[in-house]
Amino acid sequence: MAALVAYRNLFRAAKVAFEGDVRVLSEAQQQIRSKFRENSGLAASDPAVQPAIQHAEEVASFLRQNVVQGKREEDGVYKLRIHDETERGDNDTIKIGGGKTVKIDGKTCADR
Repeated sequence: MAALVAYRNLFRAAKVAFEGDVRVLSEAQQQIRSKFRENSGLAASDPAVQPAIQHAEEVASFLRQNVVQGKREEDGVYKLRIHDETERGDNDTIKIGGGKTVKIDGKTCADR
């Protein structure tokens, strides 16, 4: 049951991430089907099932929050399609490994 939920969640996330781009959406859906078919023979008790479901949920989350489409306008400027689920951060800080944060200060970076 959890695999079916993850499967549907991935399809919905791809639809959000690639809305309006039929070619990319179709390829994403084909890739989702392919990966789930590869694991379709796993028994529910197989220890590989839970990590596979977790991976599917993480990919769905990434698609919803971190993939933004850009479309080139006639004037050569790209317009981004940012939706309600797109993760937004402030432009003043960048998080780096180890929980440290770096503040962007002009051309230099200083620990904060």
